[in-house]
Amino acid sequence: MEVNIISEKIIDLDGGQTRMEAAYGSDDGDEDLFAITAKREASVGTIFEQNYRPWDGDFGPRWVRNYAIFRHHVFGLFTSKGHRNYNPFIRLTILVIFIGAISPIAMLFFSSLFGSGPDGFIDKMWGVNRSNLWGQVLGYFPRNLCYWPLLTALVVGGMISDDRRNGTSAIYFSRPVTRTDYTMMKYLSVAVVLGFVIIFSYMSYYTLAIVFKGEGWGFLIDTLPMFLAGLLCSITLVITYTSIGLALSSISQSRFFSAIAFLSIIYGTKLVALLIDLQFDTSILYILSPYDCLAHFGQWMLGLELNYSHSLSLSIVSLILMNLVSIFILISRVSSLEVTRE
Repeated sequence: MEVNIISEKIIDLDGGQTRMEAAYGSDDGDEDLFAITAKREASVGTIFEQNYRPWDGDFGPRWVRNYAIFRHHVFGLFTSKGHRNYNPFIRLTILVIFIGAISPIAMLFFSSLFGSGPDGFIDKMWGVNRSNLWGQVLGYFPRNLCYWPLLTALVVGGMISDDRRNGTSAIYFSRPVTRTDYTMMKYLSVAVVLGFVIIFSYMSYYTLAIVFKGEGWGFLIDTLPMFLAGLLCSITLVITYTSIGLALSSISQSRFFSAIAFLSIIYGTKLVALLIDLQFDTSILYILSPYDCLAHFGQWMLGLELNYSHSLSLSIVSLILMNLVSIFILISRVSSLEVTRE
């Protein structure tokens, strides 16, 4: 096929020059002798100019931009309009976990109605004491076997991995959002959701136990140190699970991987340490288990008998290292998120 140039024109554009050509072929079907253009009605030589100009207006304050990230993830649990779209199954599961976490409050209410009995059985089972305050946060069953790991896996799944897979990090960083703010708001979003279930249920249990029983200032003074120790344990639990969960979410593009990996770490390290303890009668490998390090620390804080033979300092050091390593991985992976997507 022979190609002929029918016109050639040099056009000035702000001091520059642009070469424009139109061509036609000489085979059958080309008798009309016109160049095929995207818009036939446009006149020959029309130039569509696109300019990019910097924003001259005022940006919103830093807290507004950060709050937008926080709101996107937290409010998505209640509404999907303009926020993260949590699957209805995830919302239902989180609701079931929350109801299970506050279920002891119902037993406190019934015990206040019918009394504790001559032997104080109901108070011993459901009332405020060291063991029950421990069980509200770090009790292995059902909270740290069923509730808290599953809750964390559901929340952190896709928190950062979705941004890596879909390239939505380019949307974040095309705004005046720094990687530090991005990381902090993601961390705060997960911590608030976990804290709402874990810490809120713990504080509700303690507060309503006093209200239902009509306890006085003497009871409050006696139990307040135990309550504050349990509160510190719950905050440590939220921080640790948030750090590990977000670190796993940042290294993958799959929300399924981050959720399963978190559950594998919590349950896998616990199971391996338990088998070694049963076989060789040593608890040293429990320092690799996030839950057992938390449990060891919590038992000491609440003044309970320690179930571990190794030193408490090893568990505390291991707990600190877990958080530091997880945060380091999180920061390094966020720094590699793309800024633009072609």
